[in-house]
Amino acid sequence: MELNDIETELDLEPFFSQSQDYLCIAGYDGYFRKINPAFIKLMGYTREELFANPISHFVHPKDRQNTAETRAKILEGIPLLHFQNRYLTKSGEIVWLTWTSIPIPDKELIYAISKNITHLKKLEEDRHIRIRDLTSKNSGLTQLSYATAQDLRSPVNNLISLVKLLDRSKIQDDETLLYLELLEKSVHKLKRTLNDQVDHLQGNRFLEPNFEPVNLNEVIQNILDSLHSLIEETETSFEIDFSSVEVLKVNEFYLHSIFLNLITNSIKYAQPGLPPLISISSKKNEAGSQIHFIDNGTGFDMEKSENRLFELHQKFTDHKDSKGIGLYLVKSYMNSLGGDIDVESKIGVGTSFILSFKD
Repeated sequence: MELNDIETELDLEPFFSQSQDYLCIAGYDGYFRKINPAFIKLMGYTREELFANPISHFVHPKDRQNTAETRAKILEGIPLLHFQNRYLTKSGEIVWLTWTSIPIPDKELIYAISKNITHLKKLEEDRHIRIRDLTSKNSGLTQLSYATAQDLRSPVNNLISLVKLLDRSKIQDDETLLYLELLEKSVHKLKRTLNDQVDHLQGNRFLEPNFEPVNLNEVIQNILDSLHSLIEETETSFEIDFSSVEVLKVNEFYLHSIFLNLITNSIKYAQPGLPPLISISSKKNEAGSQIHFIDNGTGFDMEKSENRLFELHQKFTDHKDSKGIGLYLVKSYMNSLGGDIDVESKIGVGTSFILSFKD
């Protein structure tokens, strides 16, 4: 069928010339018969160049076989819906197009419309890259946790053995005996923590974290006991109020780690000469439950730090012990719990974290 026959049968010119989508009519012989200005502009070729070469000439080499196989189905009278392939423009740019094509067998013509989805493909590629990167980082952190837990168990066991060998009957000073008792409790607590860490990693390697009712006061008390010496040394004080919400249905290991990281961060980043004051409270709202952590620490510039705050290895102070892992873990665990975390901070005033949990 000649081009003139197509145009005289139905006036397609306004439809072709005004559309911002890419419209074309192709023959069963694999050549364009009619194309609209938008498609000509996209490809960068002249109309004559597009008509002079088979359509496969403009298809990306890696997509030609798949395109040819799909075209064979169209020639059998099967409409084509949402087929994606790549084209090469005259400048060498790769563009992704999604096609809907309808064959007209008695006229040996194919009517087709396509859209440019290159931006969507780039977003998809970026998402895959980020997923691979996060997967790699998470795998690395898991291996690091395994290695750390395993490597620390031997020296901790040695410490326990040394404490047991001490003959306390020969020690007359009550203060020294008290410190030995605290040391013994601390090393046993550390051993339990390391064992729990390994058990948790093994139990959740392929499974979703289990949820159970967790008493907030018990979690906090366990953490404060384990940080007893640090709290005394830094003169840290606490204001704790879980009267609004006393129990959360969460994963206890995750919640313990979240609380521990936030508390130790508040102590670590205290203002020079000002003892840390940490307020921890629970609240109930329509969406669920919240835990508020507020400290009087050094704070940080939210405008400079907000977008990177929970990324791995991001540090916002020159503190020697800052590794940029704690807040990354807090955010990761909150995501695993189906919760969210909001932050407010001002330099020289302190930082507030709001942990939100859905009921």
